[in-house]
Amino acid sequence: MATLEDLGIPSITDMSQDEAIEHLRQIRLSRRTSKQTITKSTVAKAKAKAVPKVSASQAANLLKLLEDLDND
Repeated sequence: MATLEDLGIPSITDMSQDEAIEHLRQIRLSRRTSKQTITKSTVAKAKAKAVPKVSASQAANLLKLLEDLDND
């Protein structure tokens, strides 16, 4: 059965104080970076899916199509 020691990751209690602080800083930095990239990509996708304006004739045509579907 596998244990935590099998992972090969040093324990924070075995590190010096400077190493532990640097390790925690790296973890925080990686978490912050990943959240920001998700937000940026979400915003980019939202901008890419922007709907163009619909003219009055197109709106009337869509309304007619919807009414035809309701009558069937």
